[in-house]
Amino acid sequence: MMSRMKRLDVKLGALIFLGALVFLPLWGGCSVKYPKCGKDADCHAKEFCINGECQQCRDNHDCSAGQVCNKGRCDMVSSSSGAAGCTDDVQCPANQSCIDGRCRPCASDNECGDGGKCNAGRCARPAGASSSSTTPPKCNLEPVYFDFNEAVLSSDATSTIERNADCIKKSTGHRVILVGRTDPRGTEEYNLALSDRRAASVKDRLSRIGVDSGRMKTVAKGELEATGNDEGGWAKDRRVDFQW
Repeated sequence: MMSRMKRLDVKLGALIFLGALVFLPLWGGCSVKYPKCGKDADCHAKEFCINGECQQCRDNHDCSAGQVCNKGRCDMVSSSSGAAGCTDDVQCPANQSCIDGRCRPCASDNECGDGGKCNAGRCARPAGASSSSTTPPKCNLEPVYFDFNEAVLSSDATSTIERNADCIKKSTGHRVILVGRTDPRGTEEYNLALSDRRAASVKDRLSRIGVDSGRMKTVAKGELEATGNDEGGWAKDRRVDFQW
């Protein structure tokens, strides 16, 4: 009797195993099919899962120089004059800047705004300066600085944000760009993600103290414009700039 029960147990186990082999591939077949997606990993390299569909970009920073993000696709920006249209230097090629709404090489320091310098066709603008041709409010927006490898706000950073928030609230009708930056240490990919987190931290804090999130946009530049070569310089690179 015990021998018969053992044989039945063995057969039952074999049937369960065979059943699993049959149904597991079917379960695997329930995954979403490209370009549909549930997460970024379902998409091709350098694509993002946005609203359940794989797309090239979330914002302009995901696109190459001279392109803008248009409904999830990176498109070249152009105008009838042949120059690329723009609202920020980040949208322009490496040897050009956004001047009067168009990407073109600068010819002199005068075209780069207050404190700006024209260097090989590109404007090097001071921290907090904007490439927009719109006249910004007169109140001062200070950079927010971060500790090494951190996106968490310090007490000093929080105080700076609160002062900037007062300025932004008074300046109705103006939008502000939060530009995240890092020092040059680390990989380009890591620094880009870190600068994005820093800009997001500042935006979140501003939202919590009453600044309309619709008036703010974050841009991650990573180590792109870092200038420091020692600890003192690197500390200045680790910041979020405010641009009108």
